[in-house]
Amino acid sequence: MGWDNQSMSMLPITRARKLSVAPMMEWTDRHCRFFHRLLTQHALLYTEMVTTGALIHGDVARHLDHEAAEQPLALQLGGSEPQDLAHCARLGAEWGYAEINLNCGCPSPRVQRGAFGACLMAEPALVADCVKAMIDAVTVPVTVKHRIGIDREDRYDFVRDFVGTVAEAGCGVFIVHARNAWLQGLSPKENREIPPLRYELVHRLKRDFPALSICINGGIASSEQVAEQLQWLDGVMVGREAYHNPWWLARWDQEFFAAPARLQTRDDVERCMVEYMMREASERGTPWFAIARHMLGLRQGQPGARSWRRVWSDHRLKPLPARDVMKIAHDALHNAAPARVAA
Repeated sequence: MGWDNQSMSMLPITRARKLSVAPMMEWTDRHCRFFHRLLTQHALLYTEMVTTGALIHGDVARHLDHEAAEQPLALQLGGSEPQDLAHCARLGAEWGYAEINLNCGCPSPRVQRGAFGACLMAEPALVADCVKAMIDAVTVPVTVKHRIGIDREDRYDFVRDFVGTVAEAGCGVFIVHARNAWLQGLSPKENREIPPLRYELVHRLKRDFPALSICINGGIASSEQVAEQLQWLDGVMVGREAYHNPWWLARWDQEFFAAPARLQTRDDVERCMVEYMMREASERGTPWFAIARHMLGLRQGQPGARSWRRVWSDHRLKPLPARDVMKIAHDALHNAAPARVAA
């Protein structure tokens, strides 16, 4: 079963935003997005965060290139200079992105040194200026992803006033990670786990700003949780669970968009990924293992999954073409499965 660029979803972005896969550094590159799009045609996908400096001073094509099949697709930008963000938003629109998102939620020290990410929540007027500059530069939606607070500032008024100020600049969509970002004392990984989730604050934002589109992010790992949040909010963004348990995405179109799944089995998905690996190797010289790393969770929960995953992670197999590796992986899967069932 093949995959072609005409298979992309034509769903309006306002509906696609109902369920999305979060931007994740070093994970949601174009290969990962191609994989996720095989699983869900309709959910909104995001790039990794791209800094304004990388686009202004670096290789624009390397950062912004994507396949039409990845749509609907949003570009997440990191920066704090309004004119730089306007320039980069314009580049994103020219490259065909359906949404430009400003990162106001990343707490990493590197991002803080650049004076953007979560620390921008302390400067809502600056964020409003950034958003206004981007809105003036492009016709696609400009959105903001942020936390509910920074450090130990846990008053609802803080996030309410941030959203209110930025909304006055014209932003109509806010994706809210329902944890504080601690700018000191926690690693980025700890910042995704230690500050408590406070979904009720995000629900309160929707009550106070009913005309805005409010989406929630953080700790959501099941269809039941998604359905529950959609009773209160306009959209749900899923991060780590989407990456580590990607087969869940294959249910999204049917469960949340009233549409049939395109590919019915994990074997179908794997075959399409191998076709993509072979094409990437032929056209761009991309090694298959740079792509395969994103699909290692595909068979999570299946008998023999560990053996299958071990093959696709085996550096000794790098010289082989992807289709040969797939055959070895399938042999390992089927040979290991009976032993696991018997155990």
